[in-house]
Amino acid sequence: MVRKFDFMVIGSGIAGMSFALKVADKGKVAILCKTKLEEANTNLAQGGIASVTKDTDKFDKHIADTLIAGDGICDESVVRMVVENAPREIDQLVQWGVDFDKDASGNFDLHKEGGHSEFRILHHKDSTGAEIQHSLVKRINQHPNIEVFENHFAIDLITQHHLGQLVKHTTPGIECYGVYVLNPKTRHVHTFLSKVTMMATGGIGNIYQTTTNPSIATGDGISMVYRAKGLVKDMEFVQFHPTSLYNPSERPSFLITEAMRGYGAVLRNLKGDEFMYKYDKRGSLAPRDIVARSIDTEMKLSGSDYVYLDVTHKTAAETKEHFPMIYDKCLSIGVDITKNYIPVVPAAHYLCGGIVVDKKARTSLKHLYAAGECSCTGLHGANRLASNSLIEAIVYADEAAQDALKNVDNIPLNEEVPMWNDEGTSLNEEMVLITQSEKEVGQIMSNYVGIVRSNLRLKRAFDRLEILYKETEDLFDRSVVTKDICELRNIINTAYLVIKMAMERKESRGLHYTIDYPDKIEQ
Repeated sequence: MVRKFDFMVIGSGIAGMSFALKVADKGKVAILCKTKLEEANTNLAQGGIASVTKDTDKFDKHIADTLIAGDGICDESVVRMVVENAPREIDQLVQWGVDFDKDASGNFDLHKEGGHSEFRILHHKDSTGAEIQHSLVKRINQHPNIEVFENHFAIDLITQHHLGQLVKHTTPGIECYGVYVLNPKTRHVHTFLSKVTMMATGGIGNIYQTTTNPSIATGDGISMVYRAKGLVKDMEFVQFHPTSLYNPSERPSFLITEAMRGYGAVLRNLKGDEFMYKYDKRGSLAPRDIVARSIDTEMKLSGSDYVYLDVTHKTAAETKEHFPMIYDKCLSIGVDITKNYIPVVPAAHYLCGGIVVDKKARTSLKHLYAAGECSCTGLHGANRLASNSLIEAIVYADEAAQDALKNVDNIPLNEEVPMWNDEGTSLNEEMVLITQSEKEVGQIMSNYVGIVRSNLRLKRAFDRLEILYKETEDLFDRSVVTKDICELRNIINTAYLVIKMAMERKESRGLHYTIDYPDKIEQ
């Protein structure tokens, strides 16, 4: 089956849905979701969204905070663009129905998070992402030009590589004509053609054993672009959230928001001693990479699997009011956060690298945009400043929408695309091993490519992953295409890129710390 659209969106977080809403009046839009429209990294974002919204805060302060966190490799012009456009996009979210918390005077109730010099984090209690996701989903479902395809899996981008002899003219650069899409229920692969495609597939957390990301975060978009010969960079910069709830039986790990430390919570070791001031003068409000490494060190020193986050010194009623979801979650495992310390452990959380884009969110492939966590804009540099990700996603979705709307009328649909070759056999025994292979990747990445790295660890990870890569590519070529085999393929491709780029960076910078090159190279 061939489906034709003006705009194709792969992913259903804030980047994909806001782009869809901004272009839908111009033409037909398809949104592809691996599972349900509501399931995305956006939905799990607790802390909030960063923007200058009060007179005592200034753009230059937000810019400076972002540059400091990025550890010397942010693109300053990108940082300025995102920060200065942020208030406009906050207004847009409010118009779409997002209900940010306000104080008694009717002003935004702002939080302060690690690395920020001002209170500038807008939030909806401790479930800001869910509030944004709910509001956008409601708008999406009301728009007549947007068609949502839930439980559909994007296998690969369609480019000149698939056309072979059908290419009738030569154009410089690789063009994207759409995407091959698997319906796991029917097991049929369909061809979705589009004039413009937006890649908004989110993060990569599930290449690690412990992650705060939903199960759908397997690096699909990055892998698809890499296989299509698109540019990808900075994959070594994987942010580990310092404080996920220690609960080994649960995946994904439950996030204890950064805002709790902004609210006054402090980190303690198993003896009950506050330890962060040993590592940074900002204490528990230091940037995430420093906090995560400090926790990792404390765990190694004590031989423990976790440390504590202490909020018991704050007023109980106020804590429950600000963090109701966290309070209920911890209580469900026997921890009353108003009386007990919270056991926490770092978990893979956010990728600062990804698909290379320009200021209009254009990738190196023609007619393909990327926004959100799967993209690498230059905003985050070597380390993301807390709560900058949601605002980056919607600012870049807006830039992409403006650019796409100007050009879409001049982009023809390429209808000479061949159908997917679905020859293959069902290899039952090998298919059973897919889940085990995913677990192996997670073990490899967590053991050797985690918070602290070394040449030996990276080489060991590369060698072990290479075996899984060869097995999986052979299986993909011989077998009937399934969601599981496609997802495993993407997980391995993504893990390979993280390892490869980590091996190439001969320094410690931001989120990439290696004991073999502990110093930074001057830029």
